Amino acid sequence: MSSTKNSEMSSSSLFKKRFVHLDLKGAPPKVSYLSEVFPLFHALGANGLLVEYEDMFPYEGQLQLLRAKHAYSPSEINEILHLAAQHGLEVVPLVQTFGHMEFVLKHQALAHLREVAVFPNTLNPHEAESLALVGTMVDQVLKLHPGSRWFHMGCDEVYYLGEGEASRQWLQQEHNTKAKLCLSHMKAVASYVRGRYPTTTPLVWDDMLRDIPEDQLSALLMEKYRKCGFPQLWAASAFKGSTGVSQALTPIEHHLRNHLQWLQVAASTPADSLQGIVLTGWQRYDHLSVLCELLPVGIPSLAVCLQSLLYGGFAEDIKARVENFLGIPSLDVTNFTSEGAASFPGSDILALITQVSFHLRSSVDALLERDRYVTGWFSPYHRRRKLVHPVMLQHIQPQALSLLARWDTLVRELEAALQRVFYPDAVEEWLEENVQPSLRRLQDLLQDLHEATSPTDGAQGP
Repeated sequence: MSSTKNSEMSSSSLFKKRFVHLDLKGAPPKVSYLSEVFPLFHALGANGLLVEYEDMFPYEGQLQLLRAKHAYSPSEINEILHLAAQHGLEVVPLVQTFGHMEFVLKHQALAHLREVAVFPNTLNPHEAESLALVGTMVDQVLKLHPGSRWFHMGCDEVYYLGEGEASRQWLQQEHNTKAKLCLSHMKAVASYVRGRYPTTTPLVWDDMLRDIPEDQLSALLMEKYRKCGFPQLWAASAFKGSTGVSQALTPIEHHLRNHLQWLQVAASTPADSLQGIVLTGWQRYDHLSVLCELLPVGIPSLAVCLQSLLYGGFAEDIKARVENFLGIPSLDVTNFTSEGAASFPGSDILALITQVSFHLRSSVDALLERDRYVTGWFSPYHRRRKLVHPVMLQHIQPQALSLLARWDTLVRELEAALQRVFYPDAVEEWLEENVQPSLRRLQDLLQDLHEATSPTDGAQGP
């Protein structure tokens, strides 16, 4: 892809602020890994971080139940902030205060604050205790982020709003609408932040605002927001985590196109109306979904996107810069594979996950579903009845053992690489979701072979 601008020029990005989103609600990296990637983020053109702590924040007191098993300690938060500052990355903390509250409302002690009793995702905006809860979360987070210029309130995907009993009654009153209900809670949280922290500006995702009529929000989207008293806006793109709920590899070209479109949008808006852009990197679609692309897997995409934003496009010289930063001999943005080994932090994880994603399931399928000896002489019928021709054992067992040994070796290498970057629960989850089902099929085949060849009394033919 070529750029419409001269990519040899010095950085004059249309987006003065380029913040990388760290979604910690799944596979949060160890601080030691962040210390390796923050210099790379900075070198690629990032100048800030949007940190979505979720349950990785060290909440205290009555909120201690919100902490994940391996939540960062206060000293680790300080270390993250120190590392970020050291590499020119301004940190904006993000705390969900309305939707995506599963990590809070899943707890029985706080379940009474749900908008709909059976769903833990949305906070009931009618309860005084709800705002008090949010206020406490905000206070604890900002206490460890003194002097933050911005605070992100979340507020995206507030599903089932208006469907709780209190909301139904409220909506029956004249002039009350879901839009008004949504705005009133956002305003309450923003007012709390501004009142307690006058130098901190609240930020909010805009998806719940898009359909609100112009007369209520005070209309093309950016012009609508500008008219409604939002003089400076941020854009939000994605470098990973938005193309499939269980996606393991990042489609770089998809994300590159998204950023090139954002460059066109920025070029057509009044100067300085866009404050910056957040490159989101979702790690789960929500607290209760599976993991999608791990951070190291998404780094080549992040590099391509940041450099494109910085230089106004993705010409050949920008591609060469990205390859140099990542230590990749030849980057292929149209495919999931690239030639040669890379050298960026976590590149071993990307290489091993690529192997698993492309070849693990397919190699097991080839043996179990297309090998003539397995399908012809050790079918599900035979396996259930523990029957196998002894000659066929010599064809099937060595292949299965060899395949299992090959994958066991690679998976042990992947597990060790993952353990250097992630906490044990994330490593266990990724392997259980992406590796164990295929290995278990091989192990089950070998177990059935063993049982079929064990001496039994009165074995019958099919």
